[in-house]
Amino acid sequence: MRQEGEANTDSDTVPNPVGKTAATEAWKDEDVEFIKIFFTDLNGRLRALTINPEFMDQIVEKGVGFDGSSIAGITTVDDSDRLLLPVPESYRVLEFNSERIGFCIAKISNLMGGRSLSDPRAVLERTLERAMEEFGVRFQVAPEYEFFLLKSDDFTKNIHSDKAGYFHSDPHDKGGFVRNQIIRTLKRCGIRHEKTHHEVTASQHEINLEHTDALSAADRTLLFNYVAERVAAEQGMHMTLMPKPFDGQNRNAFHLHISMWNQEGENLFHDAQSEHRLSSQARQFIAGILKYARQTSIIMASTYNSYKAYVAEREAPMVVGWGIKNRSSMVRLPYCVSPESTRLELRSPDPSGNVYLQMAALIEMGLQGLREGEECGPPDMGSVYRSLFDCRVWDERFLPRSMYEALVEAERSEFLRNLLGESIYNHYLCLKIASWEEHRTHVTPRELGNYLSC
Repeated sequence: MRQEGEANTDSDTVPNPVGKTAATEAWKDEDVEFIKIFFTDLNGRLRALTINPEFMDQIVEKGVGFDGSSIAGITTVDDSDRLLLPVPESYRVLEFNSERIGFCIAKISNLMGGRSLSDPRAVLERTLERAMEEFGVRFQVAPEYEFFLLKSDDFTKNIHSDKAGYFHSDPHDKGGFVRNQIIRTLKRCGIRHEKTHHEVTASQHEINLEHTDALSAADRTLLFNYVAERVAAEQGMHMTLMPKPFDGQNRNAFHLHISMWNQEGENLFHDAQSEHRLSSQARQFIAGILKYARQTSIIMASTYNSYKAYVAEREAPMVVGWGIKNRSSMVRLPYCVSPESTRLELRSPDPSGNVYLQMAALIEMGLQGLREGEECGPPDMGSVYRSLFDCRVWDERFLPRSMYEALVEAERSEFLRNLLGESIYNHYLCLKIASWEEHRTHVTPRELGNYLSC
């Protein structure tokens, strides 16, 4: 039996269905009236087009057109036409209370059939191809999905659905039945969970799915977000992935667990003879993450709300460092029950970002560490929040503490430019600068309360 956190190394990682032929047969299911093909804009927001199953074969071969200029970061109005090409292997049937629908991931292409330069999924695909070509390695990834289940989206009212805390059970955990229904919906389409529980903050929840290959894990994140939001709505609740909706409370995080494997099926992060049973390659991988963490912060924490979550004693990382079983560290080596389960956990991302870019950045930072060959230093000892007592306004020992600081790092970063490619790099920074300017110039109720009597 596979232990908790152990990578799923079976080749059959997409059990429902596998392969283009099986998918083609599956979408002829007479009980499926609609197929939704999903992709993300550069911000990571879900976008979907609903298709008549009768036309699905044709769309798989030729694509279906859409206006890319109406979607954040895809293209401009003078060159707006793009194509969506479904990925048949990603097809699944989702069963909700009211209907059965088809779910499929799509790639974005240009009109000549080539891959669009602004497709975030392509960034992750390129990164994984480089990893295999250059190092002969592949990656297993499992995100931790954290979210709030609220009574509504009206923040003028008390919208908490419960007052429960970490690991509380029913009847205090009012959202447990929603989590269970999310899990059942995913299980029916072949996605297994490892564990689920109420989180630290009132109305906050976590679901962990099993490890799978990096691209499938990213695709599954789109599936998870869609299923979770829809199931919550069917139960009269509002699901939010907003990083920091409540002052003084824990954030929604998007911790990424990752392990690196060779083609013989060996976990390259494990070394039974080394300190902490952590291989030299794992230490180089960590060194790369630490070196480029500030430059990729705008990917991992992509909204101005994200940086309000980087506060002491709330289990959000603030210092650029790594630790052993240390939840104040940015990179954590979790307790591992077997060599196969040896993995690293990156704790800086949140769910507001684009999952394809986040996973690509994590992997490329680690690969760059392998190229440079330097190992990380000693792990953090004790709570790193103690370092905050001598923190300066601009302090490169820390992750950026504002979106502005993250943008400055991104503008200076050749590493980020090379990772994303010129097109996505420019479009992405334009989107984020516009968002920061909107935030910077907006007068908030708190400012009025503090300064109106000046």
